[in-house]
Amino acid sequence: MKDAQAAFYDSLPLQRDFTRLAQPARFTAVPDDWALGVADIVDSTGEIANGRYKTVNMVGAAVISGMINGLKGQEFPYVFGGDGAGFAIPASAVDTARTVLAQLRRWAGEEFGITLRGALVPVSEIRMAGKDLRVARYAPSDGVDYAMFSGGGLAWAEAQMKKGQFEVPAADPGAQPDLTGLSCRWSNSRARHGMIVSVVVQPTSKATESDFADLAQSVLSAADRLERAGHPVPENGPPISWPPPDVALDARVSRAGRNLFAQKLKLLGQNLLIALLFKTGKRLGQFDPEHYKHMVSRNADFRKFDDGLKMTLDCDPATLSQIRMILEQARGHGKVRYGLHAQDEAMMTCFVPSATRDDHVHFVDGASGGYAQAAAGMRG
Repeated sequence: MKDAQAAFYDSLPLQRDFTRLAQPARFTAVPDDWALGVADIVDSTGEIANGRYKTVNMVGAAVISGMINGLKGQEFPYVFGGDGAGFAIPASAVDTARTVLAQLRRWAGEEFGITLRGALVPVSEIRMAGKDLRVARYAPSDGVDYAMFSGGGLAWAEAQMKKGQFEVPAADPGAQPDLTGLSCRWSNSRARHGMIVSVVVQPTSKATESDFADLAQSVLSAADRLERAGHPVPENGPPISWPPPDVALDARVSRAGRNLFAQKLKLLGQNLLIALLFKTGKRLGQFDPEHYKHMVSRNADFRKFDDGLKMTLDCDPATLSQIRMILEQARGHGKVRYGLHAQDEAMMTCFVPSATRDDHVHFVDGASGGYAQAAAGMRG
């Protein structure tokens, strides 16, 4: 029988039109007895400067992968932020979340030398601080949906985590989260219309919900005039090559304590078969490569709300100028803080529970710093 607490998220309606998520009424308050998990990488800008943004991205996505596997298929709201992630869970899942975050913190340090922060914040504490946590579900396809957050609670929890509050300590040495299904096998997608632009917009304390909704709608309307609303991943999927880029990174993520060289050889063999199937278009059992590539693009999360607006757009110069003008005007009125970061390519990190179903999840970001660089350069 399904956990009655968990049934809250299952009951939320699936939104099909992303632009309507600018409306506060589309969001529902998360129950008071739930908790919000947050995680991010310490000095992610320094890691990016050292050429490790793909690693940063993978560790951020590992938070979601570890939680999905830890909850064994139970639906819960989560959002990917480039160098971290946030998720909400019912009280019945708090112990699991604490274990997974502790394992992830230890694993990130031992496997990559990366310091991952982690915290679990009761939703009741968020509301006592004068913030809220509301959630909506957006379905880009019939196979997958993503959570969107509003109310200021996520940003407040992240700020508390950075102060050392609500910390989840790292697990004992050697701890391994279950990251089955997490991968980065695709090559980057090059911009086709100008630049891949990472956009991060956050409301200030002077902005009402209505103010920010109007601003978000204006930005989304500008982006909507781009091909496929600025979707940075080609409609028939991103490019794939062999040997795959970052296969060593994939091996480090998936080896679960096993020999790194042996795991790399295993992945090279798997990816050779995958590359041949995609090149020839031939089916293998229930796996249809042409359908899969199309669903990869449809399922990609290139736009999201998480107490603000984040987008990764394939953007032409004229539209970028228009978006910048809209944001600068709002910033001048003290309503928002924003950051933009332009690069040549978009990259994708994936969670694939099964290659024969359509519920594979694909996190999109700019390939040269993306959201983390945009956030680091925010104006306000």
